[in-house]
Amino acid sequence: MTPLQTLADTTQAAASTAYDSLWGQPDAPLQAASRLDQVMLAQDKLYVVLAVVLIIWLGLIFFLFRTDRRLARLERTLDESIPAKTE
Repeated sequence: MTPLQTLADTTQAAASTAYDSLWGQPDAPLQAASRLDQVMLAQDKLYVVLAVVLIIWLGLIFFLFRTDRRLARLERTLDESIPAKTE
């Protein structure tokens, strides 16, 4: 057999094997959880982090709405105190 025929046979064999059949087997390699994953998931600390992030986002949204209302009130006050020019 020539090297070209061997390469063709190897390519054909690889093409006929489905990718899913390699990874769908029970002895497929599994990725071990990292140390950070183990720590965060061990005592539900991940949910604490997510809750803190949610509280921060809600605080920022509240701050933006409150600032917008204060600016609108200040603009109304300035519009009322400065008389409009009439021609």
